Parts: sequence; structure tokens; C-alpha cells
Amino acid sequence: MRVRELRCACDALGIAPPYLLDHPDGRLSKVPPERLAADILDTVRQLRPDILLTFGPDGLSGHPDHIAIGRAAAAAYGRFEDTAALYTLALPQSVANQFGMLQLRPVPDEEIALTVDVMPVWEAKQTAMRCHATQIASTPLMQAPDEAQKAFFGVEYFVRAAVRHPDRDVMERGLYA
Repeated sequence: MRVRELRCACDALGIAPPYLLDHPDGRLSKVPPERLAADILDTVRQLRPDILLTFGPDGLSGHPDHIAIGRAAAAAYGRFEDTAALYTLALPQSVANQFGMLQLRPVPDEEIALTVDVMPVWEAKQTAMRCHATQIASTPLMQAPDEAQKAFFGVEYFVRAAVRHPDRDVMERGLYA
């Protein structure tokens, strides 16, 4: 079910289907960390991305899968010298306060290195989010009025966790530069 949801979201966003590793959803924290990092590193070596985007050390929400994948992606970044930068999805403290997002783990506003306005692609993002039907009930803002959803989901925030090739950091230059 989750694979179908993810593919649906990729279609809605007009992006290529995801590369999926052979690990069970909801149990990534049970996979030996070295194995998970090695699997990600294999994919990174194949794709040779300029940047990696992942979850930070606390998984944003504390979810064990998010924590495991964030740590493994950071380890893979550390082992592949050609990747320019590592960014983690984040929620600024001010936004968490504004929306009363007590279940999330915000970062101090000054740690936010990149803010992306996604309102120009709002309809596609909303369609993609709705593809994740099994997750909607556990996301209270998905039940909120459209204006509240736009205010919260209309901007993405990132912390630049590491950079080794600033000249190739496409996030720093701007995604569409």
C-alpha cells in the first residue's frame, strides 16, 4: 500500500518513480544501521547526486524510521566525497509555535538555511499529499481548512547539515538557477 502511495505522489509531482530499498516500512529502526547506510551508499554511488535531502537526527517527528533513514543517509554522505551537501527537512520553532505542533521537533529559526515557497506548485503538492491515504488520519493539518494547510504546507524548510563543495550546492544557488 505505501509503495503505491509513494508512486502516486511521484506521478502527481511529475517526477521519476522512487528508488526503493528492500526494507520493511515501519521497521527501518530494526535494520542494522551499517546495512542501511551501505544500501543508501550504493544508490548514491549509482545516481551521483549533488545533494542529499533527508531527516535530521531526531527524524523531525521522532518516528523511528525517520531517525534511522536520516542517520543512514548522513553516514552515506560521509562516505561519498562527490556529494556537495547534505540537507535535512526541518520545522522552525516559530512555525511550530504558530501551529501548536507539539508532536514535532522544531529547530531554532536561525538554523534554517533554506526556505522554499511551494505555493507555485500547491495543487500538485496537495494531490501528492492526498496520495498518502494511510497517513492522512495521523496528520491533523490534513483535516484543516485549505488556508491553514497552505500556511503550513506551502513552505518547506531545510537545515544545511553539511557542505563540502559549496560551488555545486544547488540548494544554496537556488533549485532553479
